[in-house]
Amino acid sequence: MNQRSGGPHDDQARQTTAPAGASGDDHAGPTVPQGRRRGRLRARLLSLDAWLDTILWRGFTTLRIACEGYSAWLRRFRVRGARRVAAELASDGATFGLLGLILMLTLAQPAFEQTERADWRTTEDFSVTFLDRFGNEIGHRGILLNDTVPLEELPDYLIKATLATEDRRFFSHFGIDVMGTFRAMVENVRARTVVQGGSSLTQQLAKNLFLSNERTLERKINEAFLALWLEMNLSKREILKLYLDRAYMGGGTFGVAAASEFYFGKNVRELSLAEAAMLAGLFKAPTKYAPHINLPAARARANDVLTNMVQAGFMTEGQVIGARRNPAVAVDRSKERSPDHFLDYAFDQLKQLARTHPRLATDRIVTVRTTLDPGLQRQTERALLDSLRQHGARYRVEEGAVAVVVPQTGAVRAMVGGKDYGASQFNRAVDALRQPGSSFKPFVYITAFMNGYTPASVVPDAPINIGGWSPRNYSRGYSGAVTLRTALTKSINTVPVRLAQSLGRDKIVENAHRMGITSELPITRALPLGVAEVRVLDMATAYASFATGGYKVTPAAILEVRDSEGKVIYDFARDRTAPERVIPQENAEQMNQVLVNVVENGTGRRARVAGVTAAGKTGTTQAYRDGWFVGYTGNYAAAVWFGNDDFTSTGRMTGGSLPAMTWQSIMEYAHNGIELRPMPGVDAAPAAADPALVAGAGAGGGDRPRLLREPSIAVLQEIGAQLDAIGKRASLPEASAPGQPASLAR
Repeated sequence: MNQRSGGPHDDQARQTTAPAGASGDDHAGPTVPQGRRRGRLRARLLSLDAWLDTILWRGFTTLRIACEGYSAWLRRFRVRGARRVAAELASDGATFGLLGLILMLTLAQPAFEQTERADWRTTEDFSVTFLDRFGNEIGHRGILLNDTVPLEELPDYLIKATLATEDRRFFSHFGIDVMGTFRAMVENVRARTVVQGGSSLTQQLAKNLFLSNERTLERKINEAFLALWLEMNLSKREILKLYLDRAYMGGGTFGVAAASEFYFGKNVRELSLAEAAMLAGLFKAPTKYAPHINLPAARARANDVLTNMVQAGFMTEGQVIGARRNPAVAVDRSKERSPDHFLDYAFDQLKQLARTHPRLATDRIVTVRTTLDPGLQRQTERALLDSLRQHGARYRVEEGAVAVVVPQTGAVRAMVGGKDYGASQFNRAVDALRQPGSSFKPFVYITAFMNGYTPASVVPDAPINIGGWSPRNYSRGYSGAVTLRTALTKSINTVPVRLAQSLGRDKIVENAHRMGITSELPITRALPLGVAEVRVLDMATAYASFATGGYKVTPAAILEVRDSEGKVIYDFARDRTAPERVIPQENAEQMNQVLVNVVENGTGRRARVAGVTAAGKTGTTQAYRDGWFVGYTGNYAAAVWFGNDDFTSTGRMTGGSLPAMTWQSIMEYAHNGIELRPMPGVDAAPAAADPALVAGAGAGGGDRPRLLREPSIAVLQEIGAQLDAIGKRASLPEASAPGQPASLAR
């Protein structure tokens, strides 16, 4: 048979046969069959699987035996009845306690981050004497820590009055007075309002050192953790000393030493018991019980403090009877008007300078000469208060704010952050965010001018619908095709909305921020109508860019800083940066021409100042919640706002009424007796950005009069004409007296 059988020998022969073209040197020996290699691999995998199965079985078996043994061991401790309940409660308590500890550590992280600063005891704490631009003292701010009056030298009854009123168990608790907190909660529930505070003295110090005054749960949690941290890192005496130095005592003072000088005109070491009780009463509500504002309330509060000292066992009734019969008398400061809102702002600017000037970190006893003009400040305060007294009830408006700056330098000449600093330290000129209404429109129009439009460009005033939103004009009517000059003069709403649609709202926001608006401006359909919130000071400096011909104006409150030895640490004229151009000159002049027309012929007519070129824009928000007038001349830029803190509507107050009238009153005074600067594009000579602040003459105001009022000028002109006539008659020979030579008559 020709067929060959396929036995194993044939397979082996085929496997060992060299491929074609390969030499015999390619094979060192016989090759292991492929099937055999696979068999070995399969055996190894099976062995590994068996090993793993064995390990797992033995492990689970051991674990089962251990669990059975543990269960058998626990059965020896089986309890019943009350013991079982106690054991269950203890077990659950340990479980929930562990979870609570983890939660507390998580919540404590934000609080402990506040303590990472190595200089938390002294950060941003200065002893500052403020001077006006002429070098006259106007106020103080700041405190000193541990180096004014040692704790041992403070009157003993001042410390006892503080502890009896604020924290009687201060030296016994661990930072949180559990009993005091529970007692306060019970009293508050009974009264259905907050009548007692449960914060310990350490918690109050934690708030003063690291936190704000906002009443939120998060702040209270952080306050508690920080109090524990303070107790672990400071002694009780150190905590008490820091508290007495850090607490706000009203009148812009911090600490008992400064308050003693301010209220009683004496060193804290010399305080009487009645005076110490009055100071201790200020910790609860310094603005409410400040003796220079409400002496009867301060004395009533001091009497409560004396009662607390008796109840705490610190003094007897016989020891305090003299203080009750002869209450403290505070220094009369009714005639003193300190520009407190401005001083707070200047103090904040000093803190910012400390971050860039290392010398302020080593010597914090400084004297600061500010940009404030005291005369203009008084007139600004008077104008705002007079407006509220005369028209506040009619317009149902309770608050206002004003900021006045010099366009060429950004120097803040006057600032009023509210009608009564004693009642509220909130600075509405710097910190309040309010809708500007139509006073925001110049940012839209300047963007249009920078993108090819002119005041003569025509845009239709007609209904417009954007995604179902249709803005309407204040008059509820439409004017058809109008120029941009007319649209801004009449404060038409549809035109800036159309411009924003054409230009892009992002460009408007970008220009507003470049000009000095620092608040967030959400890009919405209603942005051109002023629905985004802004600050009063920002509006004043942004409008001042028009007065400079297009240069950015950065507000400044500090001219010079000197250390305790009198050496200059900071000089504004030397250290300020060069002004940045943010608007082309041509476009700034176009805007000036239009905004002057607003004052002369538009909604801002009540802001006109006789003999002075003024420009500006009114602003009124929805439901009459806010009224604005923001304007400028060649010398000053100012923003005036009126409204209510609770955002309630006013009595149909518009920006062209009370705000414009107040602005006019301030500017009329400000321009009396100063050299008038021209307005770019309107007056004959253009104004250029001043590279350095001139502390005395020129734009600052407050110089000796060089420009008289019109009636005075007319009188002087008449006198001059009469003198000229007399001189001409005297020059004639026939004017000589009889018997005198003509030469003598001349």
